[in-house]
Amino acid sequence: MAYFLKKTHRNGRTYLSIVESYYSPQKRCGAHRTFKSLASVESWKAKGIDDPIAHFQKEVNALNDEISNSQALKISESSPELYLGYFPFVSLLNKMNIKKFVDYFNISNSFEFDLYELLSSLIFARLVNPCSKYRTFHEVIPQLRGATHFSYNQLLDGLAFMGNDYGKFIEIFNEQMKKVYNINTSRTYFDCTNFYFEIDKEDNFRRKGPSKENRKDPIVSLGLLLDANQIPIGMKLFPGNESEKPVLRDVIQALKKKNQISGKTIHVADKGLNCTQNIAFSKENGDGYLFSKSVKTLPEKEKIWVLLNNEDWKEIKNDNGTLLYRYKSCIDKFPYHIEIDGKKKTIYFTEKRVVTYNPKLASKKRYEISKQVEKARSLCYSQAKRAEYGDLGKYVNFTNENGEKAKATINEDIIEKELELAGYNLLITSETNMKSTDIYNTYHNLWRIEESFRIMKSDLDARPVFLQKENSIKGHFLICYLAVLLERIFQFKILNNKYSTQEIMKFVKSFKIVKGESKYINVTTSSKFIKDFEQMTKLPLTNYYLTERQVKQIFRYKI
Repeated sequence: MAYFLKKTHRNGRTYLSIVESYYSPQKRCGAHRTFKSLASVESWKAKGIDDPIAHFQKEVNALNDEISNSQALKISESSPELYLGYFPFVSLLNKMNIKKFVDYFNISNSFEFDLYELLSSLIFARLVNPCSKYRTFHEVIPQLRGATHFSYNQLLDGLAFMGNDYGKFIEIFNEQMKKVYNINTSRTYFDCTNFYFEIDKEDNFRRKGPSKENRKDPIVSLGLLLDANQIPIGMKLFPGNESEKPVLRDVIQALKKKNQISGKTIHVADKGLNCTQNIAFSKENGDGYLFSKSVKTLPEKEKIWVLLNNEDWKEIKNDNGTLLYRYKSCIDKFPYHIEIDGKKKTIYFTEKRVVTYNPKLASKKRYEISKQVEKARSLCYSQAKRAEYGDLGKYVNFTNENGEKAKATINEDIIEKELELAGYNLLITSETNMKSTDIYNTYHNLWRIEESFRIMKSDLDARPVFLQKENSIKGHFLICYLAVLLERIFQFKILNNKYSTQEIMKFVKSFKIVKGESKYINVTTSSKFIKDFEQMTKLPLTNYYLTERQVKQIFRYKI
């Protein structure tokens, strides 16, 4: 549709009119009709308008501009972007039939919303764009495919409900994962971390304790259990001021009970969870253990064995002949002191102990020690107060030979001993028939737990937490845990660990489309991963234009 100025010459006069051109459905072609009659040029000149044609041409131009502006596409209040990168996780949830079991909660509770829709939306939103729950609801969820049918208040209510009994939801996922992908508990990996809250006052759940980030804020601790394939199978949340050591026992005991696991499992954890109670617990339950132990805390007799440079040492080198580490081992009965019924007793366990020496670790440790000693020397020279030394005080003598208070001096003996032990690590296990190299490799798979924590803290922005109620906080960490679980299943069970977590998460967050007039535009940056995944799935993941049908095809993909 458009307007033009029509000039008609009749009886020596020029008559003007504004004519509208439009499409006629009846004629199936263009047609014209008079929009406004304007009389003659001569009449308008008599009224004082010198150039009537130019005058009314401006009016026509204004009408055409108005049409042009009304037809131009305008930005809307909602983003035209849509996230697509979470589609593999839609398929995983469908394959494990999670909806069927979450729907039972809808039957037994008077929810005015679909709990599975809320749960899955929160997981997908956390994967593609982690942020506060307010922004998640108002900005991220609207950019997921398909409409949702819950309000912001219902989101918070549903989150608190899930957090109140988060163990049941983990149990559902474990049971279904066991049916589809198997859970291998021949070895279990366990470690703890904590998450800070930017609040001044503690409560019963958020308590001040040793923080991984060395912050003074109240924290909540999280224990994470992985199976032999490094896939999460258990989570325990507890106040930040409680010890981590009993949590290993609680989580493993609950997991074995809920999943009817009766076979032997080997509990693998770092030196922070190595205590007599945990070792005794493993033995009592017919399980095994693999812990590391600080060489510095060993009795003098065992330290001599560690440092003894004899023929027992064996070397492991890479293809280029570079030494990776060397090791030696022994099997013997070792004493442990435990309190039973208020009485201290010594019990003996037969163990295999493997001591390793890593030259790279030694170099790193020596550098760290030298930096700490340098700081301690500076404090000595400046005659700093004892309280100012903190952890550096272990390198300083504050008393003389008679035990009397004296001027601070560097303890050269302690420094020499620490430098001598740099690069050594001791692994202890109940599995006496296990090869030393297998013990080493099994223990060093603990880095997968650290990576899982890093995914939670970095890729999924699990911290800082902006929620206040305990059950809502637990619900938040449940969502983070389930997001990590799905990523791990995708990485290990679907992609066979051929791609790193960073490659996968980059694809999940960046695979987006923008809705055009008739098609979607793929605004994703090309990568090796998306090309390989396109070959694997036979989906049009790298197409610049995507139709509605192709987008539906992507979300209907069965993994």
